[in-house]
Amino acid sequence: MSEPPHPLVESFTASFPVDRRLYAHDIAGSIAHCRMLARQRIIPRRDAQRIVAGLERVRHEFERGTFRALPSDEDVHMAVERRLLELIGPVAGKLHTARSRNDQIALDVRLYLRDTVGMLRQLLARVQRALASVAHRHRDTIMPGYTHLQPAQPILFAHHLLAYVQMLARDDARLADCLRRADVLPLGSGALAGTTFPIDRRFVARQLGFSRVSANSLDSVSDRDYIVEFLAGAALLGMHLSRLAEELVLWSSQEFGFIEFPDAFSTGSSMMPQKKNPDVAELIRGKTGRLYGNLMTLLTILKGLPLTYNSDLQEDKAPLFDSADTLLAVLAVLAELVPRLRLHPERMRRAAEKGYTLATELADYLATKGIPFRQAHEIVGRVVRTASAADRRLEDFSLAELRRFSPAFGPDVRRWLTLEAAVRRRRAPGGTAPRNVERQLAALPRAPRGRRTKRR
Repeated sequence: MSEPPHPLVESFTASFPVDRRLYAHDIAGSIAHCRMLARQRIIPRRDAQRIVAGLERVRHEFERGTFRALPSDEDVHMAVERRLLELIGPVAGKLHTARSRNDQIALDVRLYLRDTVGMLRQLLARVQRALASVAHRHRDTIMPGYTHLQPAQPILFAHHLLAYVQMLARDDARLADCLRRADVLPLGSGALAGTTFPIDRRFVARQLGFSRVSANSLDSVSDRDYIVEFLAGAALLGMHLSRLAEELVLWSSQEFGFIEFPDAFSTGSSMMPQKKNPDVAELIRGKTGRLYGNLMTLLTILKGLPLTYNSDLQEDKAPLFDSADTLLAVLAVLAELVPRLRLHPERMRRAAEKGYTLATELADYLATKGIPFRQAHEIVGRVVRTASAADRRLEDFSLAELRRFSPAFGPDVRRWLTLEAAVRRRRAPGGTAPRNVERQLAALPRAPRGRRTKRR
C-alpha cells in the first residue's frame, strides 16, 4: 500500500467493538494452535510456552475489564496479538504461523455458537419445566379450546400448556442439529488454500473439542451456513415464544380473565391508574421481529458472495449476537414469569360452559347411534341455534326437548353432556384426556448439558 488508510476508513472497517466479545474463543483457539505448532516443531517449545503464558495474561485483562483497546485494533484478533506483542515482544509474531484471520474468525464463531447454543438449550429446558410444572399443578383444570379464536371444544389447560412444551422440544432439536453441522474445525484452512506447514489439524480439533476437521479450505473460510441455521432456528423459536406471549396477553385481559400477571412482571400506565399491562409478554412478542430480521440480514449478505472470504462476512456477527442476546433474555424472563402466573380456573370453566363447547359431543353421540356424522352435525347445529336464541346451555335441554330434533337421543345422552366426560373421551393418542396428559408429563426429557469452550 502506498499510503496509510484514511481515518474514516479505519473506523468504518473496524469490527473490534462488535467482535471483542469473542476474546475468550479467540484466545482458546490461539492456545490450541500454538501448542500444535510446538508439537509439530514448527516453532520452538520455549517460544510456545511464552506465547501461551502471554495469552493467558491477555485473557485475564479482558476478564477483569482492564484490557485497553487502541484505535488501531481493527478486530479482536489484532487486539489480542497487539497486546501479546506488548507483553512478550517479537516472539508473539510466531503465533500467526500457518493461519489466517479468515480461518481464525471462522473458528471463533463456531466456538461462540457452541457455547451460546448450550446456554440457550439450558434456558429452553427451564421454560419447558416451568410450563410442565404449571400444567401438573392444574392438570384437572378445564378450559375451552379455540379455533378461529372461537370456543370449540373443552380441553385440559395442562394439555394446552404442553403443546408449547412440544414446540420448544422441536426448537431444542433444531439447535442441537445446528451444532452437529457447526462441529467442524476450520482452522488450518489458512486464507483460502490451506498451508505449506506440516500442521496437525486433528490435534487442534481434539484440543478444542471438535469431532472432525473441514474437508475443503475454500468452503471452510467462506461457510456461514451454521450461522444461518442458528438464525433460522432462532426465528422459529421466537415465533413459538411469540404465540405463547400472545395467549398470555389475551388470557390476562378483562375479556378472558384466565390468568393474572404478577406485579413484578407488569407495568402501570402513566395516565390510567387502573391499568396493569402485560409488558413482558408484549415485548417477547415484539422481539420476534428482530429475530426474523436478523435471519433475512445474513441471507441477504451471503446471497451474492463469490468464494472465498469477502469483507461482507464481517457483518455476520451483529445479527448473530443480537439474536443470541435476544433469545437469552427472552427465555430467562419467561422461565421466571411462567411459575408466577396466577390462574383463575373458575373463569376458564365458565368460558368452556358458555361457548357451546359440548356441541361436538352431541354430534358424536348421535354418530354412535348409527346416524351419519354429517347428518348428526346438521341436527346438533339446529339444537345450538335454538339454544343460542333462548340463551340456554345444551345441558339445560330435557330429553324430551332433544328428541324433538332426533328420536336417536336417549337417556344416556346425559353422560355425554359434562365437560369432564368430554375431556375423558379424548383418549386417542395425543388427545386431551387426563391419562394422555399424564403420559406427556411423564415423558418430558431432562435438561441437556451445555458444553463450554475449554480454557487451555
